[in-house]
Amino acid sequence: MSIEQQIEELRAELSWCDSAAERRQIEQELHAAETQWRRVRKVVSRTENPVRE
Repeated sequence: MSIEQQIEELRAELSWCDSAAERRQIEQELHAAETQWRRVRKVVSRTENPVRE
């Protein structure tokens, strides 16, 4: 499963979750997945657009 798919599924779970404890867990997982996605995008961006001196 890609990071993007994982984020989509976690967002979907949040939309119907009614348990506060489960909601907190999903929010933590979503935050971690979004952080990982941003790191990957940063690396890809550097690879696609290397800094030239």
